[in-house]
Amino acid sequence: MISIQAWADARRLWDYHQMGHSPQPCSVAIGLGSHDLGVADTAVDLYRRGMAPLLVFTGATSPTTRKRMPRGEAVHYRERALELGVPSSAVLVEPQARNTGENIRFSKAVLEDAGVAVSSVLLISKPYEERRSYATARKLWPGVEIVSASTPMTFNDYVDSIQDARLVIDMLVGALQRLLIYPEHGFMISQPVPDDVLEAYERLCREGFTSRLVANDQRSA
Repeated sequence: MISIQAWADARRLWDYHQMGHSPQPCSVAIGLGSHDLGVADTAVDLYRRGMAPLLVFTGATSPTTRKRMPRGEAVHYRERALELGVPSSAVLVEPQARNTGENIRFSKAVLEDAGVAVSSVLLISKPYEERRSYATARKLWPGVEIVSASTPMTFNDYVDSIQDARLVIDMLVGALQRLLIYPEHGFMISQPVPDDVLEAYERLCREGFTSRLVANDQRSA
């Protein structure tokens, strides 16, 4: 049973993790690979709305996606985009990245190899990964404007879609921890964390929502 306080704390983290950016036309849209095909769907929607002339999907596989996406996250995202009517000429694939830092670095390299000039990126992630993705891209791709995007969804809707409230809260806590510790490793820029968000995070940790935490010296973005 999840307490009323834990629900409130989780919503506070959920709200903080989202950047609140309004989509705007960018040089390219980059969809970050994960278990969530909604990232690909959102990328396609933004493409159709004229927000980017080119899509890049990035991601290999992970323990959580290997069975569902055996050909790799980016490949499955591309297949989804083509099914939804995006022409193959408007989609590039980066199939090697295994963490957010690699998503950014490898996508940048793919675009450079393709001769695509990039001044702005529409960065598409899962809703609770917006801030982490933004902070990583700002660190690894300086000089490029980063606009965060994700599938518009409430916290309750996301919990319903995953059907595992404890796992969702664990993921919110893990994403917040990385925002706190990764800047010192050079993985992302540092961002201010409001006191109420930090207090909510600490309460959730004390209540045991810790399965997605990493050791402070773990070197993976």
